[in-house]
Amino acid sequence: MTRIDASLFKTMIENGAINLSNHYTDIDALNVFPVPDGDTGTNMSMTFSAGVKDALACSSNRVDEIAKRLSKGLLMGARGNSGVILSQIFRGLYQSLDGKEDIDAMDLANAFVNGSRVAYKAVMRPVEGTILTVIREAADYTMAYVNGKEEVTPLEVIEYLVKEADESLKRTPELLPVLKEVGVVDSGGAGLLCVLQGFEMALKGEILVKSEAESGSGAQVSVESEEFGYCTEFIIQLSESGMKTFKEDALKDSLSRIGNSLVVVQDEDIVKVHVHTLTPGDALNLGQRYGEFLKLKIENMSVQHENIVVNAKNEFKDHPEKEYAVIAVAAGDGLSETFKELRADIVISGGQTMNPSTEDFVAAINQCNAAHVFVLPNNSNIILAAQQAESICDADQVEVIVLPTKSIPQGYAALINFNPEVDAETNRENMMAAVEHVQTGQVTFAIKDTTYEGMEIKANDFMGIHEKAITVSLPDKLETTKVLLSQMIDEESELITLFVGEDVSDAEVSVIEDYVDATFPHVELEVVDGGQPVYSFIISVE
Repeated sequence: MTRIDASLFKTMIENGAINLSNHYTDIDALNVFPVPDGDTGTNMSMTFSAGVKDALACSSNRVDEIAKRLSKGLLMGARGNSGVILSQIFRGLYQSLDGKEDIDAMDLANAFVNGSRVAYKAVMRPVEGTILTVIREAADYTMAYVNGKEEVTPLEVIEYLVKEADESLKRTPELLPVLKEVGVVDSGGAGLLCVLQGFEMALKGEILVKSEAESGSGAQVSVESEEFGYCTEFIIQLSESGMKTFKEDALKDSLSRIGNSLVVVQDEDIVKVHVHTLTPGDALNLGQRYGEFLKLKIENMSVQHENIVVNAKNEFKDHPEKEYAVIAVAAGDGLSETFKELRADIVISGGQTMNPSTEDFVAAINQCNAAHVFVLPNNSNIILAAQQAESICDADQVEVIVLPTKSIPQGYAALINFNPEVDAETNRENMMAAVEHVQTGQVTFAIKDTTYEGMEIKANDFMGIHEKAITVSLPDKLETTKVLLSQMIDEESELITLFVGEDVSDAEVSVIEDYVDATFPHVELEVVDGGQPVYSFIISVE
C-alpha cells in the first residue's frame, strides 16, 4: 500500500478514536495532583470523537475533505487544554493535506510536522514535557527518517511516528520534574499516542471495536456512543416505594449503558439526572420507576450542533439587543446563582471535572446577542477552549473578551468589578486588576498515596491547595482548612470569601466561622453556599 484514500483515512481516524476511548480512564489517572479531577483522557476522547463523528458523516471521496470535516468537528468539540491542542494538531494536518484526493507517505509526514507547528502557535507559552513535545519530536524525527529513505510507505511513516511518540512520552518526566516526582508521564502525550496507535493498527488491518475496551466502564466515550443525540434532564420526586428501592449507583449504572455525560444527584426525596443519550425514552423509563417527574427537558443536540457549526459566524442579529453580556463557568447550583446575581447572563455548567467545549462557548456567545461579551472561564484548563471560541466568532458582529480567570475566586472578583456604565476596555482593565489581588485556596481529598514536592500524601487525606501548590495534607477536613487559611491570611488581608461545597454541613461551616473570628478578627468573612462538587471549600482572600 503506497497511498491512503478517503475510505482508509476514515478507518484510521475511527480506529484512533476507539483506541483513545478504550484507554481514557488510564489517561485520566495520569494526574499530577492526587485529586479526583483527572479528566485529560475524557476531554481528549470527547474531543476526538466529536471530530470523527463529523468526518465519518462526510460523503466525499477526497482525503482533504474528510480531514477538513475532522478538523472542524475537533475545533467545535474541543474540551480542556489537551483537547484544544489536539484540535490544533489536526487543524495543521488538514491545512497540509488541502487539495489532495489521496495521500502518500511524504504527504503524511509533512502533515504531522505542520500539525505540530500549528499546535505550538496556538499556545501562548508552550511548555515542554507535554503533548506539544510529543507531537513535535515524533513528527520531526519521522520527517528526518522519511527524507533519508528512497522509498517509504504510509505504514512505515505511522510505525516510525508511533515509535518516536512513545519514546518522547517516556522522556516527558525528564522535562517536567513534577511528572518525575509523582511517577507519571504526560497525560496529553499519552492520549495522542493512543490516537496514533489506532492509526497504526488500522493500516495493519487491525480494526478495533467498542467491546475491546481495556479499561473503564460506565459512560464510555466512544465513537459509537458519542453521537450527539439528546441532552436529557429530569427531576424525580421519589415515591414511598422509590425511597426504599432507589440506589444512586444502580441508576447510574443503568443510565451509563445507554448514554454518557452522566450526572445523578440525590437530595433526600429529590433526584436530579442529566444524561446524553440516543434513546431519551429509555432514560425516562429508568427514572420513572422510582417516582414522579417534577421537571423534564429533552434537547436534540445533533440539531443544535449543526446549527451552531453553520451559524457560528452569523448567528447574531443585525443589531445587538444590549451592550454587554457576561458568561461565566461554574459547577454547583449555588455558584451558578451567585454569578447570576452578580450580572452574569449565562453560567455554563462546568469546572475542573467537566470542561465545557468550544461549541458550548460559541452557543452561549450567540445566545447573548450583545455587542461585547466577557467570558470568565474560571479554570486554567478551560481558558484555551474559550479563546478558541473567541477566534471562531465574527469580530464584526460581537467583541468577545476572554479574561483568563483561573479559579472561582478570580472570576468572582472580576465580576464584582464589572461596570456596565463604562467602556469595554476600562472594564477589562478593572476586572483584571481585581483578579491580580485575589488569592485562591481549595480543600479536597486525595485519591491515592503519593509524594508531591517532598510532601507525603495519603489516600483519603484532605489537601489544602494554595494557588497551584499543595501546602497541607491531613486526615481531617476542618483542620486542613484551618491550616490553609493560616497560610493564606496576613495582616494586609481584608476579606475572606468561603465558597462551601456540597459535602460540607452547616455545623462544619460554623466551626470555620468561629476559627476565623477568633484567629483573624481584622478580616471580614463572607460565606457563599456554592454547592460545588469535589472541593469542600474554595477560599478567596483579598
